[in-house]
Amino acid sequence: MLSRTIAEQALAAALKTGGDFAEIFFEDTRSSSLTLNASAIETALTGRSAGAGVRVYRGLSSVYVYTNDVSLAGLVRAAQRAADAIGEAETAPAADVRLTGSIPRNLHAIAQLPMDVPGARRAQVVKAADAAARAVSPEVRQVTARLYDWETDVIIANSEGLFIPDRRVYTRLTVSAVASAGGESQAGSYNPGAMMGFELFGSRVDPEEAGRRAAKQAVTMLHAEPCPAGVMCAVIDKGFGGVIFHEACGHSLEATSVAFGNSEFAGKLGQQIASPIVTAIDDGTLPNEWGSLNIDDEGNPTTRLVLIENGVLKNYMVDRLNGRRMGMPVTGSARRQDYTCAPTSRMRNTFIAAGNDDEEEILSSMGDGLYARAMGGGSVNPITGEFNFAVSEGYLVKGGKIDRPVRGATLIGRGADILKKIDRVGKTLELGQGMCGSASGSIPVNVGQPMIRVTDITVGGR
Repeated sequence: MLSRTIAEQALAAALKTGGDFAEIFFEDTRSSSLTLNASAIETALTGRSAGAGVRVYRGLSSVYVYTNDVSLAGLVRAAQRAADAIGEAETAPAADVRLTGSIPRNLHAIAQLPMDVPGARRAQVVKAADAAARAVSPEVRQVTARLYDWETDVIIANSEGLFIPDRRVYTRLTVSAVASAGGESQAGSYNPGAMMGFELFGSRVDPEEAGRRAAKQAVTMLHAEPCPAGVMCAVIDKGFGGVIFHEACGHSLEATSVAFGNSEFAGKLGQQIASPIVTAIDDGTLPNEWGSLNIDDEGNPTTRLVLIENGVLKNYMVDRLNGRRMGMPVTGSARRQDYTCAPTSRMRNTFIAAGNDDEEEILSSMGDGLYARAMGGGSVNPITGEFNFAVSEGYLVKGGKIDRPVRGATLIGRGADILKKIDRVGKTLELGQGMCGSASGSIPVNVGQPMIRVTDITVGGR
């Protein structure tokens, strides 16, 4: 682990050419994964990685150097390279860094570290998911179940005197199923996880239910007909349906985009950007949630941040460097994949808050349209907010009643437009787990929402 004495010497070296701020991010990660395919254990892997990154600022200039040599000599060498790269200032007085240790509040109790669990018990999880998926239908021809987890210890130190450790433990089960008949195949998946240990499977996640959900989706879509195309009313279900807000709007509220004007929401604080019934939140404090933290990757306490309140834009997600650019305080939103990445502003648990509408009424009063029960992947341009998302499980609605399943549907639109067209928000919030890729790598995030209704949206299909 990184000692305070070593950190002080490395930070002093980083400031030797006149940088006005320096930071060290130390990381030690232990990971494991167990994969079952064709009802047999296919791989069982463990790994460990450790290293540190050194970052130096001068004004709005920033340099980041990382190394897996975390000895005093290795860290000082990395710090010197960062100092040299930032360039010599006109005056560069000798830096004297003194660090004060602190312990963050722990919001995420861990009962059983996953790597302490015997392999046979871990195998039971993926085998249970596989058996339950195959029991759904003889049309389920392929099932892949994967259990993976990692434990990360970090220490963050900076030239303002911060020296703070943290531990992050994540566990996740992913299940994918393929159903086939008559030369056709369709896939389904379910991927629950949390910032928890192995107790995840005694409290939040039932492996058998995970297997059934993946398989039922695959079988349902196998017998679905192609979705018709057109502009129609759409109901998007709770949970992972929130991926649309995450992608089409959330990224555009990160300072990573806003600070450079590369966002459709830049300069719109205090303005009405969504329907008055829409409140959206990015919350890193939710206990044991997949996107939660005790501290962000710059050492700041995590926060509950209201992004949109009753349709009005209230906040952006801001990291230290972009906060300098924007003249705004940090919001505990700086994140990175690992020590090889410099942090930037990223989402945590981002969701549309629960509303006041009954789910049955949302559907029964919609007339004709599309019910998107489960969302898949998609793409978005954060500058314009234009998006295209696949519906992994969808149904046509006729006269307010679910009529039949359809496949191949996509939702096409622009984030700012869709926010204003939401006319119903359900009462029950659910979260869904995903991995988000952006400028600072791939990180765990929750997306979420209650059931929502969009008055009209372009649906791609046949």
